[in-house]
Amino acid sequence: MTASKHGVVIVGGGTAGISAAAELAQLGIKSVVIDEAPRIGGPVFRGPFREAISLPHLDENLCQKIADIRELYQKNQQYIELRLNTRVLGPSGESALLARHQDEIFEIPYDQLIVATGCHERSVPFDGWQIPGVMLLGGVQLQLKSGLVKPGQRMAVVGTGPLLPLVATQLHKAGVVVTGIFEAGKLGDFAKESRAFLNRPMLALEGVGLLTYLKTNGIPMHYGMGIVSASGEDCLTGITVAQYDRDWYPVKGTEKTLDVDCLAVGYGFVSRNQLTQLLNVAHDNCQISGLKPRVDDWQHSSRPDVYIAGDSVGILGGEAAMMEGRLAAISVAKQQDIISLEQARDKAKPYKNLLDKVKAFRAGFDRIGRRREGLLSLLTADTIVCRCENVTRAQIDEVIEQGVKDITSLKMRTRAGMGDCQGKTCNSYCQDRLRFELKQLDVGEIKPRFPLDPVPFSSLYKEVL
Repeated sequence: MTASKHGVVIVGGGTAGISAAAELAQLGIKSVVIDEAPRIGGPVFRGPFREAISLPHLDENLCQKIADIRELYQKNQQYIELRLNTRVLGPSGESALLARHQDEIFEIPYDQLIVATGCHERSVPFDGWQIPGVMLLGGVQLQLKSGLVKPGQRMAVVGTGPLLPLVATQLHKAGVVVTGIFEAGKLGDFAKESRAFLNRPMLALEGVGLLTYLKTNGIPMHYGMGIVSASGEDCLTGITVAQYDRDWYPVKGTEKTLDVDCLAVGYGFVSRNQLTQLLNVAHDNCQISGLKPRVDDWQHSSRPDVYIAGDSVGILGGEAAMMEGRLAAISVAKQQDIISLEQARDKAKPYKNLLDKVKAFRAGFDRIGRRREGLLSLLTADTIVCRCENVTRAQIDEVIEQGVKDITSLKMRTRAGMGDCQGKTCNSYCQDRLRFELKQLDVGEIKPRFPLDPVPFSSLYKEVL
């Protein structure tokens, strides 16, 4: 299996990837879209896997967006070659990708590559975070979206950001008892960002609607509070929350214990940059999105044949991802001399205007939810930070005291980040810890390994034959 010798390849079938493919199609350009999932839409808009069942917790707005992205593909599918259940293993030479579908490994060459791999959740370790029943916020939402799967019967939602009230509302509509939402940002901080939120008034109104729903249904929203610890052995039985000070250290004497069987934790997302690192494009450090690829106003990376769009290049959400995907497609068309620079600017103008507004809107939440040093205090000495290699906080403390100055040295000394997940779980804590200790932003990165995903022996056996 190979793509056309000269063409556009898009990695990621979410909002950014499908929007890019549709914009290319409207310009008469064919593309190949690769996605590891069995259907398009990405984690946010993939929708339920079983269409026959009723999902009352998915609001009309979300259902409409799920339908819209499928319609966008269907209207343009004659120009789009869609390869689902296909994992990109990494680059193969200068202008091709190595991919796997089931047991088959093959190359996909390209003239232009659009990377739209999205993001993954940021893990914030705390005492008891490894107990079954403690889940990341996005994972909870995926269970609800993929089919009416209730993660628990009695839950709390902790962290920061606009997803907290949304997921709490979806949980309640799914029949879960939500004991409370604990937003680390203070109420006054939200009031200060009101001008930023007015950049997208409809989104702001949707948020107000969620808060009204929660209040009407007796679900308390606590500001300036967050997780301290979780308790239980074989399963989660309770959590402790407390007031946070300005640096998000728990305030002694304000602790509150809740009986829950499941906990949703959401302290933001990190750009999924493993492929872009292997492609050797330039990256910048960002306190919110982590290491992210450097792009210009046209989503063009430091490589002439590589474009990057969506949450891969900064956490802005689905609306911005759609605009960035379309901008990347217009830039590709300009590079192929299908449209002129003037035509490209005219087509891009409304997309860039909306993108600027979304960035200003999102910046308000970023300022509120910027991680503070107090989160680093939630671990005990024996709390496991790297689950793959069972590395504890005490082991990290020891090597920092011995003078470790960068993430690579910390990895070599402790094995944190050497496991199957390649640091996706532990990297954020390790970086934040080093930044706090060294008082500098750039502490290096855990470098991804090739291949990005494990290759089964059955695939290698076929290659040998």
